[in-house]
Amino acid sequence: MGIYDKLNHISRRDLFRVAGRYGMSSTLLAAGSFGGAMSLANLASAAESTYEKRFAKEAKFTLKFGAAGFNARNLLIERAGALEFARDLESRTDGEIRVEFIGDNQICGQVSCVEKAQQGIVDIYAASTQNSAGGAPYLNVLDYAFMFRNRADQYHFLYHPKSQALLREPYEKRHGLKFLFSHAELRGIQLGLSWEDKPTVTSIEELFGTKNRVTGTQLGRIAMTALNLNPVPVAWEETLDGLKQGLIDGAETWASAVAYANMSPVVSQSVHLDFFCGTEHTAMNAGVFDSLGGELQDAVMESSYWSQVHVQAANEAALVKTVGLSDPQLPDTIFAQNNVRNAFLSKEERRKAEEMCSPEFQPQLWEDWRSRLNGWSGGLDTYQEIYDIAREIDEDTLPENVEPRRWWKA
Repeated sequence: MGIYDKLNHISRRDLFRVAGRYGMSSTLLAAGSFGGAMSLANLASAAESTYEKRFAKEAKFTLKFGAAGFNARNLLIERAGALEFARDLESRTDGEIRVEFIGDNQICGQVSCVEKAQQGIVDIYAASTQNSAGGAPYLNVLDYAFMFRNRADQYHFLYHPKSQALLREPYEKRHGLKFLFSHAELRGIQLGLSWEDKPTVTSIEELFGTKNRVTGTQLGRIAMTALNLNPVPVAWEETLDGLKQGLIDGAETWASAVAYANMSPVVSQSVHLDFFCGTEHTAMNAGVFDSLGGELQDAVMESSYWSQVHVQAANEAALVKTVGLSDPQLPDTIFAQNNVRNAFLSKEERRKAEEMCSPEFQPQLWEDWRSRLNGWSGGLDTYQEIYDIAREIDEDTLPENVEPRRWWKA
């Protein structure tokens, strides 16, 4: 049961009353560790004991964690691991590191968290790598079209020792940020209410000429333009209204983002094009990490590994049981309750899309960015290397069966 269910009977006002007394971090950490649906009294009691435990001794370091759009009700719809990481790190360091968790766009949003972390306004942040790519362009390295076949490929790469040279080290060197862990999904087109009465999409041609909201990723735009999906930058606040009114046909994002961001009421079809990454990652200011000293740095890495393992299992379960990403769909999932249809494209249709836009079939489209990313990585062929790593495992490997590895220990 997620925080979404546990806090359903507690008003926002009551939640903030408890948080005002014990702090939002203690309140959220208490809610996240609770076994079932909770009353206000349960929450207050759990928050009090969590607070007492967390503040039993003075912390050596208090780290500010800015988590874009996450709030008390959506943190366990999309299982991105932010609270689990905070809780585990505090416990693992016996309170020497305390994490002040600030979600719900209160200190930074999807586009600004990366810059706030670089500036030291927050020490840790959680946001999608695609939205963060505006402030940290090396994150585009994850967004070559059809580089990953499925979520198992993504997890395999995130655990891979070579992810150090291909993702983590250039990101840290160029942008001053340490990539800790990430959730893994692939992006599709989430069609608005103007598609409610239309048949379920089965071919890529049906999407040609549609107008779709795009995130901050420069590489994602290359793929969308090649697929005739007309990428338009639309502010997040205006996206829901645009989908409702039919001002845009769809939005480029992934299934659990639709569910956690309350987009489901204005989405009629979730078209699983799976053409590039949807990765809600957590990263840390590298200077802050360096200042912790050896033992606490080890703890941060172990908590990151534990969170990555947790996310891998929990998000796979939540996609089916909470979001409704399955065929047939489970009743009472968020998609089922809001009549969001899954549009799964056949292998042939996805292959057709791949031939239209991927670096393998349309290398000229990617030359500039590929050359830039290769230069930033110290001369590695970023696309080919990641592509090859993703194919070290069988295509039908289940995401939850990918072997976890401590990527920093070769």
